Amino acid sequence: MSDPIILIPARLAATRLPNKPLAEIAGEPMIVHVWRRAMEAGIGPVAVATDAPEIAEAVRAVGGEAVMTRSDHGSGSDRIAEAVDKLDPEGRHDVVVNVQGDFPTIDPRAIAAVIAPLLDPAVDIATLVYPIEREDEKANPNVVKMVGTELSPGRFRALYFTRATAPTGDGPLYHHIGVYAYRRAALQRFVGLPASPLETRERLEQLRAVEAGMRIDAVVVDDVPFGVDTPQQLEEAREIIASRRTS
Repeated sequence: MSDPIILIPARLAATRLPNKPLAEIAGEPMIVHVWRRAMEAGIGPVAVATDAPEIAEAVRAVGGEAVMTRSDHGSGSDRIAEAVDKLDPEGRHDVVVNVQGDFPTIDPRAIAAVIAPLLDPAVDIATLVYPIEREDEKANPNVVKMVGTELSPGRFRALYFTRATAPTGDGPLYHHIGVYAYRRAALQRFVGLPASPLETRERLEQLRAVEAGMRIDAVVVDDVPFGVDTPQQLEEAREIIASRRTS
């Protein structure tokens, strides 16, 4: 691992919150907040991958980089795979970090932390998890759980991801956070694979990699980024960022 690049996939087609990346938070579009957090991580260049000229214009207006991609991608992973090939056809960037475009409050330290497992050449993909503390989240299917083997304090080899409450028995449960660091070759392999049976059943894209035998390691972080999918969550994100600016 020598030269990571951070890519933020973004599109306007969200159904629950139309035009979500352009939603205003503290005077700036949401996508600009995510881009700023990624820049603050300080691990490499940052670009937004999008099929919407409006998103590209919003990012470029603050000095950011945006790359236009096709509109028919089925996932953010597919979008960033196209974007990195356009931005870096020579293959200089050997690690691609995927940060979701609806994480306006994400801690830059969490973005930086995700690349650490790739120091191990056996790891194909790295991601983030957080210990579940609230009882209601343990049974919530919208809170994805990582089931893994602890390799060292704060580091796991992921064995499975599920919307169910797992594993059973005493012990902590871990909330999976959808930030990924891919080896460049692993990303290309991943997007070339067909959707797998468990991926389709659980509606979790990362299970495609698990079923294909790719190794995913997870790092424990001390903060869950606040994802924005609904108008109510947008208001909460506005309150969080406003409180940070006044504290």
